[in-house]
Amino acid sequence: MLLLLLVLATAPAPGPAQSPHLGPSRADALAREAYDAAFNLDYDGAVDAARRLTALAPDDPRSHRVLATVLWTRILFQIGAITVDHFMGTLTKSKDTRPPVPDSLHEEFTAALTRAIDLADARLQQNRRNLEARYDLGAAHAIQATFRASIEGNVTSAFGPARRAYGAIAEVLEHDSGHTSANVIAGTYRYVVSEQRFPSRWLAYVVGFAGDGERGIAMIERAAESPAAVYDALPALLLIYTREERHDDALAVAERLARAFPRNRLFRLEVGSAALRAGRPREAERAIAAGLDALDADTRPLAPGERAMWLYQHARALVELGRAADAQRRLDAALAADPLGWVRGRIHLERGKVADVGGRRADAREAYRLARTIAARDNDPIGRRAAEALLNQPFRPGGKR
Repeated sequence: MLLLLLVLATAPAPGPAQSPHLGPSRADALAREAYDAAFNLDYDGAVDAARRLTALAPDDPRSHRVLATVLWTRILFQIGAITVDHFMGTLTKSKDTRPPVPDSLHEEFTAALTRAIDLADARLQQNRRNLEARYDLGAAHAIQATFRASIEGNVTSAFGPARRAYGAIAEVLEHDSGHTSANVIAGTYRYVVSEQRFPSRWLAYVVGFAGDGERGIAMIERAAESPAAVYDALPALLLIYTREERHDDALAVAERLARAFPRNRLFRLEVGSAALRAGRPREAERAIAAGLDALDADTRPLAPGERAMWLYQHARALVELGRAADAQRRLDAALAADPLGWVRGRIHLERGKVADVGGRRADAREAYRLARTIAARDNDPIGRRAAEALLNQPFRPGGKR
C-alpha cells in the first residue's frame, strides 16, 4: 500500500482550542507555536508548547491532537524517517533495522491521541450536528491510521481508523466544502485509493472510500492556496508530486517549505533531492553543498543516519555531473556515517555508477548486486529495481547541466 499517504496530510493547520481558561487567540498562538517549532526541528519547544496547550485546554480534543501530532513528528525524526525518499514505495522500509521508537514517546503519543478521540466522540454524542467535533474526530482517526501504518508498519490495523476518518471528514465536507484541512485529508485518501490495485481498490470502495486521484490532487492543491498550507497541504503535495513524477512542481513546493521553515535543514535537503529528480544536478549540488555547510554549523541533534543521507544525496548530484572522484569520497564518507539499512543499499548503487563511469564494469556489477541484496532485505523496491536495471545496462551520466 502506498503509505496512507502520510504523516503530512494529517497534521492539520493549528486552530483555536476553546476553554474557560484560554481564549481563542491564545490557544491559536500556542498551537501555532507548537507546529512552527516542530516543523523547524525544534522538538523540545514543540512538545513544551503542546503540553502547555493541553494543560490550559484539557477538555478540548484539538489541544490533545496538537500534542499527538508533534510527538509523532518527533518519533519520525528519532527513527530516521526524515525524507520523501523514505516514504516512497513502502511503509515498512528498514523497519527491522531502524532505531526503535522510545517507549516514553510512544506512550505519551497514544495517551494524547486516545484523549483527543474520546473528547471529540463525547462532543458528538451531545450534538450529532457539531461539525467541529466531527472534524476533530476524523482528524484524530486519520493520525491514528497513519501512525499505525508509518511507525508500526501495520497497514491492516490502520484500515479501520482510516475508514472512520474518511467517513467523518466526508460528512464535514458535505456541509462545508471549503474546509481547508478536511480537503487535504479527503483529497489524500482519494489519491491513495486511486493508486491501489484491484481487488484492494474494490474493497476500499465497498467499505466507503472514494477514489479519483486527479480530484484528490485538485482538492489538496486548492487547500494549498491557504496561508496555513505549509502545515498539511504542501507536505502532502511534495510526496504526491514526487510519486507522480511532477518533479518541477515538487521542487517548487520544497522551496516554498524551505522558505516557510528556515530552521528546518531537511527541507533544504528536499530542495536538492527534488532538483536531482527534475534533471537539474548543478542546482541540486549547490543546494546540498550549502545544506551540508549549514549542517556542520547546526548544534542540534541529527536524526539517525541523517549525515549519511546528506552525503549520499550530494554524491548522487556529483555522479550526474561526472565528478566521479568527488562522488566516491562522499560515498565513502556516507558509508562511514552509519546509514540506515535501505540508504546503505542506495549508497552501493551509486558506488556502482562511479565504477561504471570509470569503465570498471565488473566492480559496478558487484556493487549493484550488493545494492539489490540490501534493497530486498530492507523492503526497498525502488532501489531493487534500479539495481536490476543497472545490472543489465551500464550507467551513463545524463542529467541536464
